[in-house]
Amino acid sequence: MSTLLDTAPGSALAEAAPAARVALGYDPNFLSQPVPTPTLTEAGRRSAVGADAGTEVVRHTHFSLVMHAERRFAFWVGWNIDGGQMRRLSRQGLQFGPDPLVAAKYQVTDALYAGNRLDRGHLARRADLCWGTEAEARQANRESFYFTNITPQMENFNQSQQGGIWGKLEDALFMQVDVQHLRVSVFGGPLFHPADRLYRGVQIPRQFYKVLAYVAGGRLRAQAFLLTQNLVSLQDIDLEQFRVYQVTLAEVEQRGEFRFAPVLKAADNYTQNLASTPQLAAQRPHLTELADVVW
Repeated sequence: MSTLLDTAPGSALAEAAPAARVALGYDPNFLSQPVPTPTLTEAGRRSAVGADAGTEVVRHTHFSLVMHAERRFAFWVGWNIDGGQMRRLSRQGLQFGPDPLVAAKYQVTDALYAGNRLDRGHLARRADLCWGTEAEARQANRESFYFTNITPQMENFNQSQQGGIWGKLEDALFMQVDVQHLRVSVFGGPLFHPADRLYRGVQIPRQFYKVLAYVAGGRLRAQAFLLTQNLVSLQDIDLEQFRVYQVTLAEVEQRGEFRFAPVLKAADNYTQNLASTPQLAAQRPHLTELADVVW
């Protein structure tokens, strides 16, 4: 039995899937200009679940991901947001659980989170995925709780002064930019470091990235952000140690074993702003409020 099930369109498993299963996977043609998914470096491919069988990409409703076999978290999750079709759905009754498309040995489950301050943090935001038909939105809502879309994060960091920015970036984009057709494609995930703290047999990532891609004024644009968590102590943590930075896509690539598509890097708005505004490069402070973001 394969450790990873291939549900790509046209595959035998996709054809055998129930008719109710709809809108599988991240759509690279979701925007008016194509935005391909990241590609793994050679080292990344050696570490990816299913790479030996050519089935490393796992597809769910409105999002796709690639898992790291040893770390048991996603290299990247890619998802599409249709701001014009959002549905407000409750999370009541939904529980975190294993992804049926990935072998259990490659997933970090509830044992890590018991009796400590770690939260199960969504990579692709639940609210981002709840759009489309009623069936699509409800399916995406359920699938967002798979452990393959989850990483450990210190409790309440999304509600803290700095960390709260992280969970509001997509909303802020819609408020600040005239986004074509209210559509955004996003990539995000943890950045793995050999020195990440080992806790209950799991190395806990201390850095996360998010890249927003959208079309404005007929031009593809991209913005990258980095969240740093200090996880020196799970019992005594200063929330002021959470930092969110606006960075270039190249800086994210330097920290990970994947590469963004050339078309996305060419659209990196912050790289262009750094080149034209030297004081940005000199200061590079962390973001303390959404108004600090350079769109």
